Amino acid sequence: MTIILALLAAVFAALTSILAKIGITNVDSNLGTAVRTVVVLIMAAIVVLITDTWHMAADISIKSWIFIILSGLTTGLSWLCFFKAIQLGDVSKVVPIDKSSIVMTIILSFIILKEPLAPMVIIGGLLISAGTFFLIGKTKKKENASLKQSYIFLALMSAVFAALTSILAKIGIEDVDSNLATFIRTVVILIFAWSIVFWQGTVHELRDVTKKSFLFLFLSGIATGLSWLCYFGAISLGRVSVVAPIDKFSTVLTMILGVILLKEKLSKKTIIGGIVITAGTIFLIL
Repeated sequence: MTIILALLAAVFAALTSILAKIGITNVDSNLGTAVRTVVVLIMAAIVVLITDTWHMAADISIKSWIFIILSGLTTGLSWLCFFKAIQLGDVSKVVPIDKSSIVMTIILSFIILKEPLAPMVIIGGLLISAGTFFLIGKTKKKENASLKQSYIFLALMSAVFAALTSILAKIGIEDVDSNLATFIRTVVILIFAWSIVFWQGTVHELRDVTKKSFLFLFLSGIATGLSWLCYFGAISLGRVSVVAPIDKFSTVLTMILGVILLKEKLSKKTIIGGIVITAGTIFLIL
């Protein structure tokens, strides 16, 4: 079940990137993030209602509250960096850099969570890392210098915050229903995202957002909600060092969808990098 949930999280995460890329084409990335978060919150609330876990909120310890809130803040920061990066660069280039968080996640899960590093986990992690850095190297050679540095930096920062999110969330939801924890985290992200929008003064741009952009932001929010529910359900059942790398298989799926739907071009190096990442994911599944 852990592996199935992690793979489903990867599928929905890939859809999120593609749908969001289309949705924020002519929209401020932070405003787009805030709009998407409203949809994710509604989805999370519906799931909590269906599973009837509202009453468990009173039993959450102070420690869990702190780590769930912190994981929400790091998710918000990761989102802001990621969606600005895909607005500046190609999804098929940004996503692999963002998913390099797998290296940090595996290392942090070993150091902080004391999770065992089995040989297959190490081999899988190394393959995914090699494939990711292969793609980063390809990106560095081709783009305009200033634009390249801008979105690569944002994608790398997104990866750092994403790694912290996985560790903080694992600690926070140890004794908490994963669906309820996802709802609480989303509330934190919603407050954070809209605070940024109001601080920037871009809230008035809402009236200029087209129906098409709203539609794709809405769909990307649904995909995000489904990805989160699967992902945090997976890490509540299994080890972060295994779940996180499998979830990062969304890198390959995103690249494929980027070619099919966004007409982005893939070089031989990009394809090889994707194959190496796929091989690493298979090792982790095994």
